Amino acid sequence: MSSAPLKTTGLFLLLAAIFVCIGWLIGGAFGSGWGGMLFFLAIAALLNAIGYFYGDRLILRAYKARAASREEAPRLWMIVNSVAMKAQVPMPKIAIIPTATPNAFATGKNPSNATVAVTEGLQRMLGDDELEGVIAHEMAHIRSRDTLVMTTAATIAGAISYAARVAWYGMMFGRRGRGTNPLILLAAMVTAPIAALLIQLAISRTREYHADRVAALTTGKPWALARALERLEQGNQRPINGNPATSSLFIVNPFRGGFGRLFSTHPPTRERVKRLMSLSQQMGYMVK
Repeated sequence: MSSAPLKTTGLFLLLAAIFVCIGWLIGGAFGSGWGGMLFFLAIAALLNAIGYFYGDRLILRAYKARAASREEAPRLWMIVNSVAMKAQVPMPKIAIIPTATPNAFATGKNPSNATVAVTEGLQRMLGDDELEGVIAHEMAHIRSRDTLVMTTAATIAGAISYAARVAWYGMMFGRRGRGTNPLILLAAMVTAPIAALLIQLAISRTREYHADRVAALTTGKPWALARALERLEQGNQRPINGNPATSSLFIVNPFRGGFGRLFSTHPPTRERVKRLMSLSQQMGYMVK
């Protein structure tokens, strides 16, 4: 838990550096590289603040997640409340994402301001034990404060992509100050996917292994989470409608194929299942 602030600070500095570089390129296209750097440095500071204070709301809004009361989702509420007590964290808010794709994520800057979001498809697909395992995984992220780093990364990654597009328009329609190389400006377009990959890789795969283990120990049912992961892996063959930069938030990667597979923020589901089943045997459970 103590490493979270350091990782967050490093992420902020990385994003600020990327923004400053893009600003220099765009400023050069319009005649003032230094002006562009200062302007985008200010934007970077603003976006970091937005990511910290409002990132969770932006992510939930991006996926059209709606708050769910105890009366609206009694089964889900009871499971979340039970896991929260076992994990010794405050009861998080509950949100439901209107999509048939089975998945879930947690967001929020600290355990006292956290939200667990699940899709409609997840609730329909999983039984109580499996759903409990998924919720416990998300609760583990909340407890270790991974949600701050992941939410901030996901919030700002989209803005980096937008900045790269601005660089492209600057190359096409800008005045191109002296010394500005169009090839360098063109290279700025590559900044968006590279930045997204860097941010995703900054969210270490070990976080997922750790959250899996903590979830298994919290519920006492490693096999249930393993089975849930297998079913979610099958259910996420089609990409969810959203931004790939947010992939690190979800319990399984909802964006597949291409570089998304090569540079995935998630470890292979097969390996996660293997570790959980090994833990299950260590705890004395029969492999189911």
